[in-house]
Amino acid sequence: MLQKLNALKDKVEKFHKLEQKLEDVDTLIALAEETGDQDILGEIKQEAYTLKNMLEKARLETLLSGKYDGNNAIVSLHAGAGGTEAQDWVQMLLRMYSRWAEDRGYKVSTLDMLPGEEAGIKSVTILVEGPNAYGYLKSEKGVHRLVRISPFDAANRRHTSFASVDVMPEINDDVEIEIKPEDLKIDTYRASGAGGQYVNKTESAVRITHIPTGIVVACQTERSQQSNRNTAMKLLKAKLFELRQEEQQKEIDKLRGVQREIAWGSQIRSYVFHPYSLVKDHRTNMEVGNVQAVMDGEIDDFINAYLKQKQTE
Repeated sequence: MLQKLNALKDKVEKFHKLEQKLEDVDTLIALAEETGDQDILGEIKQEAYTLKNMLEKARLETLLSGKYDGNNAIVSLHAGAGGTEAQDWVQMLLRMYSRWAEDRGYKVSTLDMLPGEEAGIKSVTILVEGPNAYGYLKSEKGVHRLVRISPFDAANRRHTSFASVDVMPEINDDVEIEIKPEDLKIDTYRASGAGGQYVNKTESAVRITHIPTGIVVACQTERSQQSNRNTAMKLLKAKLFELRQEEQQKEIDKLRGVQREIAWGSQIRSYVFHPYSLVKDHRTNMEVGNVQAVMDGEIDDFINAYLKQKQTE
């Protein structure tokens, strides 16, 4: 309830900011007409450009009409084949999403992480908290492809690496997902990685296996075993919810006679560092030439293009 209230307050605040910006532009135009001061024209253009961007963001938010689009997002990254190179790619993607979230004022928390043997990350799960986090980040679900000269190759050869991104909404307690205690296998183990001496010397980490589906979730970033268990249960609830949604969609597709490829390895985007600089989304054909800017978190163009495309489907 508090999250919904904050979301509504945020919408009202954004509307008031739009009103204020429009008044500012009108005032500048009136002043320019009254004084004939040409220097004001540059300021008018800048303010009008800012207003246009604010309106575009507000319009895009209206595309987030899904039932859970306003929820926080659980994002899981997994390295594909390729060893250290693929694990480094996961770390790069983690930084990209973290930068994007921080620029929006979202909070990012690491729920579980498995570091690579030499460098990078084998897998990591983060929670992104903020208005419409899932609505935006659901566009990132799929396989992301990297092409570059590998820094781990002494011969400076070009490598292609893959990483999968899974995005789920954080499910609130008002959503009914039945989880029977007898269907769970719960293991505890010592946490590895950040967390302090106390965490690493006690069996605070928790791994939960849902026996009927084979889904496995884990959390090791909290000091308390109970806290890790609670977070792992949230992850399991989200994964079971996602599974239920996928099964419902399959039934709808059968009724409609729609033939879709449902595969874990569906490549959605390529990031090419060499022999040229380009990031291309294969679903929307959106292209950005500045790869480094994208890796620094500037992925809104891809998210917006995806949302617009979904609106027309």
